[in-house]
Amino acid sequence: MTANRCERREEREEQGCAGEAREEREGLEEREGRGGRFLSARAPFRVMEPTMFPVVLASTSPFRRALLDRLGLAYEAVAPAFEEIAPEGTSPLACARLFAEGKALSLARARQGALIIGADQALELDGELLRKPASLDEAADQLGRLSGRVHALHTAVAVHAPPGVPLAAGEPRTLAETVTVELRVRPLGRAQIRRYVELDRPIGSAGGYLFENHGPWLFDDVRHADEAAIVGLPLVPLCRLLRRFGVDRLDPPARA
Repeated sequence: MTANRCERREEREEQGCAGEAREEREGLEEREGRGGRFLSARAPFRVMEPTMFPVVLASTSPFRRALLDRLGLAYEAVAPAFEEIAPEGTSPLACARLFAEGKALSLARARQGALIIGADQALELDGELLRKPASLDEAADQLGRLSGRVHALHTAVAVHAPPGVPLAAGEPRTLAETVTVELRVRPLGRAQIRRYVELDRPIGSAGGYLFENHGPWLFDDVRHADEAAIVGLPLVPLCRLLRRFGVDRLDPPARA
């Protein structure tokens, strides 16, 4: 083989490798979330199906949006106009549901005619509600308390229906369900906790961790392993609620 042919073949191989690398890179997208910027596998292309009523997600979380994308529904993501303040004595379980409903209802006036989805989480340790950390130090303190122990993560999802949606007799316009996942954090040293919070920067995240990033390294065991619920939007309960309001992706499309 001549030198020129060798050079051309090497050039083609280099271009092929560069093309593969470019394809891999294009299969990733940079997202910015509670834990800062990170690369995530981009979801396969899906046709987003329009519904009879517009759908609004009362959240701008990239993690919840990525989960909702999997259902294949066209929707708009809007930040809720809601402050998370629970009445004194509210249990963590009730708190998650109260906040999910509150987020959905907070957009009912601004998005009249839309089905509105709200979701929230509450972390319970020995019957106590742990507030979402407002700083890295608070996140580290919470992980220190959770170290070596089992806690409950309550994730609620709510759907509010506009007046035009037909309801069964006596059915409310706002429905909600809650999923509880038990997680056991492995024993962690201070250096490990500090390393984790520097990696994920989990400010504003229940428990001071982001399961959707490096969070799985923190745990020994997860019971009722609904990862969508851990991330913040339980999809099976959400589909169940949407079907009660007449939204089902598996229904044949209406003929023109």
